[in-house]
Amino acid sequence: MSDPFVLDGFLPYRVAVLAGRLSREFSRVYQERFGLSRAEWRVMAHLSQEAEVSVREIHARVDMDKSKVSRAATRLEEAGIVTKRISERDRRLIVLALTEKGSAMMDELARAAQAYQGELLQRLGPGAEGFLAGMGALMSEEEARTHRHPGGAGQPASE
Repeated sequence: MSDPFVLDGFLPYRVAVLAGRLSREFSRVYQERFGLSRAEWRVMAHLSQEAEVSVREIHARVDMDKSKVSRAATRLEEAGIVTKRISERDRRLIVLALTEKGSAMMDELARAAQAYQGELLQRLGPGAEGFLAGMGALMSEEEARTHRHPGGAGQPASE
Protein backbone atom coordinates (compact mmCIF):
# COMPACT_ATOMS: atom_id res chain seq x y z
CA MET A 1 0.00 0.00 0.00
CA SER A 2 1.34 3.45 -0.87
CA ASP A 3 1.72 6.32 1.54
CA PRO A 4 -1.22 8.73 1.64
CA PHE A 5 -0.86 12.00 -0.25
CA VAL A 6 -0.12 14.87 2.15
CA LEU A 7 -0.57 18.24 0.51
CA ASP A 8 1.51 20.09 3.11
CA GLY A 9 4.44 17.82 2.24
CA PHE A 10 4.08 18.20 -1.55
CA LEU A 11 7.05 20.25 -2.78
CA PRO A 12 5.31 22.18 -5.60
CA TYR A 13 2.56 23.21 -3.18
CA ARG A 14 5.04 24.29 -0.50
CA VAL A 15 7.13 26.28 -3.00
CA ALA A 16 4.00 28.03 -4.35
CA VAL A 17 2.81 28.94 -0.84
CA LEU A 18 6.27 30.17 0.13
CA ALA A 19 6.63 32.21 -3.05
CA GLY A 20 3.28 33.86 -2.40
CA ARG A 21 4.20 34.71 1.18
CA LEU A 22 7.58 36.15 0.26
CA SER A 23 6.06 38.13 -2.61
CA ARG A 24 3.42 39.60 -0.29
CA GLU A 25 6.06 40.49 2.32
CA PHE A 26 8.15 42.40 -0.21
CA SER A 27 5.10 43.92 -1.90
CA ARG A 28 4.54 46.05 1.19
CA VAL A 29 7.77 47.89 0.37
CA TYR A 30 6.94 48.91 -3.19
CA GLN A 31 3.25 49.45 -2.48
CA GLU A 32 3.85 51.69 0.54
CA ARG A 33 6.73 53.69 -0.92
CA PHE A 34 5.54 54.07 -4.50
CA GLY A 35 2.00 52.72 -4.81
CA LEU A 36 3.13 50.07 -7.30
CA SER A 37 1.24 46.88 -8.03
CA ARG A 38 3.02 43.53 -8.22
CA ALA A 39 2.83 43.62 -12.02
CA GLU A 40 4.30 47.14 -12.13
CA TRP A 41 7.13 46.11 -9.79
CA ARG A 42 7.94 43.08 -11.94
CA VAL A 43 8.00 45.17 -15.13
CA MET A 44 10.28 47.76 -13.52
CA ALA A 45 12.58 45.14 -12.02
CA HIS A 46 12.96 43.47 -15.39
CA LEU A 47 13.58 46.79 -17.14
CA SER A 48 16.33 47.55 -14.62
CA GLN A 49 18.30 44.63 -16.08
CA GLU A 50 18.36 45.81 -19.69
CA ALA A 51 18.10 49.19 -21.43
CA GLU A 52 15.04 48.23 -23.48
CA VAL A 53 12.80 45.19 -23.31
CA SER A 54 9.70 44.14 -25.23
CA VAL A 55 6.41 43.31 -23.55
CA ARG A 56 6.79 39.79 -25.00
CA GLU A 57 10.19 39.34 -23.32
CA ILE A 58 8.88 40.53 -19.96
CA HIS A 59 5.87 38.23 -20.27
CA ALA A 60 8.21 35.27 -20.87
CA ARG A 61 10.62 36.12 -18.06
CA VAL A 62 8.28 37.10 -15.22
CA ASP A 63 5.59 34.46 -15.76
CA MET A 64 2.77 36.96 -16.09
CA ASP A 65 -0.01 37.28 -18.69
CA LYS A 66 0.81 39.59 -21.59
CA SER A 67 -2.32 41.60 -20.82
CA LYS A 68 -1.14 42.22 -17.24
CA VAL A 69 2.29 43.26 -18.49
CA SER A 70 0.68 45.61 -21.04
CA ARG A 71 -1.66 47.18 -18.47
CA ALA A 72 1.20 47.63 -16.00
CA ALA A 73 3.35 49.20 -18.73
CA THR A 74 0.55 51.60 -19.65
CA ARG A 75 0.10 52.71 -16.01
CA LEU A 76 3.87 53.14 -15.65
CA GLU A 77 4.00 55.15 -18.87
CA GLU A 78 1.16 57.41 -17.68
CA ALA A 79 3.10 57.98 -14.44
CA GLY A 80 6.26 58.94 -16.37
CA ILE A 81 8.17 55.89 -15.14
CA VAL A 82 8.62 54.09 -18.47
CA THR A 83 8.53 54.92 -22.15
CA LYS A 84 6.87 52.76 -24.77
CA ARG A 85 7.69 52.65 -28.46
CA ILE A 86 7.46 50.29 -31.42
CA SER A 87 10.56 48.13 -31.85
CA GLU A 88 12.81 49.03 -34.78
CA ARG A 89 13.80 45.34 -35.14
CA ASP A 90 10.27 43.98 -35.12
CA ARG A 91 7.41 46.43 -35.72
CA ARG A 92 4.99 44.00 -34.01
CA LEU A 93 6.68 44.48 -30.63
CA ILE A 94 6.30 47.26 -28.06
CA VAL A 95 9.61 48.12 -26.41
CA LEU A 96 9.77 49.54 -22.89
CA ALA A 97 12.50 51.49 -21.13
CA LEU A 98 12.80 53.21 -17.76
CA THR A 99 12.75 57.00 -17.76
CA GLU A 100 15.07 59.00 -15.48
CA LYS A 101 12.27 59.08 -12.92
CA GLY A 102 11.84 55.31 -13.28
CA SER A 103 15.57 54.67 -12.95
CA ALA A 104 15.75 56.76 -9.77
CA MET A 105 12.77 54.90 -8.35
CA MET A 106 14.30 51.57 -9.32
CA ASP A 107 17.59 52.50 -7.61
CA GLU A 108 15.68 52.89 -4.34
CA LEU A 109 13.68 49.73 -4.94
CA ALA A 110 16.83 47.77 -5.76
CA ARG A 111 18.36 48.78 -2.43
CA ALA A 112 15.17 47.68 -0.66
CA ALA A 113 15.17 44.38 -2.57
CA GLN A 114 18.79 43.71 -1.67
CA ALA A 115 18.07 44.46 1.99
CA TYR A 116 15.06 42.10 1.90
CA GLN A 117 17.16 39.37 0.31
CA GLY A 118 19.78 39.83 3.02
CA GLU A 119 17.04 39.46 5.64
CA LEU A 120 15.79 36.28 3.98
CA LEU A 121 19.30 34.80 3.87
CA GLN A 122 19.70 35.55 7.57
CA ARG A 123 16.37 33.87 8.28
CA LEU A 124 17.59 30.79 6.38
CA GLY A 125 20.75 30.70 8.46
CA PRO A 126 23.48 28.16 7.68
CA GLY A 127 21.21 26.34 5.21
CA ALA A 128 21.01 29.34 2.87
CA GLU A 129 23.67 28.12 0.45
CA GLY A 130 22.08 24.69 0.11
CA PHE A 131 18.63 26.21 -0.33
CA LEU A 132 19.88 28.48 -3.13
CA ALA A 133 21.69 25.58 -4.80
CA GLY A 134 18.53 23.48 -4.66
CA MET A 135 16.46 26.29 -6.17
CA GLY A 136 19.04 26.65 -8.92
CA ALA A 137 18.86 22.96 -9.71
CA LEU A 138 15.06 23.05 -9.92
CA MET A 139 15.05 26.19 -12.05
CA SER A 140 17.87 25.21 -14.39
CA GLU A 141 15.74 23.03 -16.65
CA GLU A 142 13.08 25.73 -17.13
CA GLU A 143 15.74 28.42 -17.55
CA ALA A 144 17.47 26.35 -20.21
CA ARG A 145 14.20 25.86 -22.09
CA THR A 146 13.01 29.47 -22.02
CA HIS A 147 16.08 31.68 -21.86
CA ARG A 148 19.03 30.08 -23.64
CA HIS A 149 18.46 29.64 -27.33
CA PRO A 150 19.39 31.28 -30.64
CA GLY A 151 16.28 33.55 -30.56
CA GLY A 152 17.85 35.81 -27.95
CA ALA A 153 17.64 36.17 -24.18
CA GLY A 154 14.20 36.30 -22.72
CA GLN A 155 12.27 34.85 -25.65
CA PRO A 156 10.90 31.35 -25.49
CA ALA A 157 12.19 29.08 -28.24
CA SER A 158 8.65 28.80 -29.64
CA GLU A 159 8.44 32.50 -30.54
